[in-house]
Amino acid sequence: MKAKVIDLSGNEVGEMELPSVFDEEFRPDLIKRAVLAAQANRTQPYGPTKLSGLKTSAQSWGTGRGVSRVPRILNGRRAARVPQAKGGRRAHPPKPEADRTEKVNAKERRKAIRSAIAATANSDLVRARGHVFSGESVVVAKDDLETVAKTGDIRKFLESCGLWEDVMRAKNGRKVRAGRGKMRGRKYKQPKSLLIVAGRDGGLIKATRNLPGVDVTVVERLNAELLAPGTQAGRLTVWTESSLKWLGETYGH
Repeated sequence: MKAKVIDLSGNEVGEMELPSVFDEEFRPDLIKRAVLAAQANRTQPYGPTKLSGLKTSAQSWGTGRGVSRVPRILNGRRAARVPQAKGGRRAHPPKPEADRTEKVNAKERRKAIRSAIAATANSDLVRARGHVFSGESVVVAKDDLETVAKTGDIRKFLESCGLWEDVMRAKNGRKVRAGRGKMRGRKYKQPKSLLIVAGRDGGLIKATRNLPGVDVTVVERLNAELLAPGTQAGRLTVWTESSLKWLGETYGH
């Protein structure tokens, strides 16, 4: 399987044989496991302290008053401390010491990454994710892309190879989240656009950080979540020549 190599102007300058990893079978079950595990292992512990709801002056009034014997705050009649009363502590709060991590076998995780890499070359899967592009789904750029340091130059490159429309799709798709989440530091939902995989970072990450939905990574740090956001494989991806060479050396030609 071969792919065209383009320069920063979008002109074809040659062809390159894709590594054998692009022929890997599609395993959406393994990809989903790997992505969900990555998200679970990134979560932070949350929950109240063990004394939450117990630091109160509440005492029971005892019997003979014609009211329930729940603890009540001093100089008042509101109940406290017990979970069955209004204003009391929570019965079963989230435990900060809970283990929410998920384990994935090393071979399964590597298989998921290889499968997600191969899915980026499947035009049907890429379009099923909602990406908008013209031309081939596999875009291979010369290594000159790794040294681009200005956002305007990245935009010109994406416009020349027919990928800028997908960035605009992500920009226009930004929506206000429904529900309480918008009160908790995650007001907006931002769609994902394309992924750029480079052999090294020569300023490319800084040049693309303001492009909505665009992610950049060095090929050694490639993972299933970057290749399949939301567990859906087939992300629109731009590869550099050196990143494909690294894949060939790592996963075989």
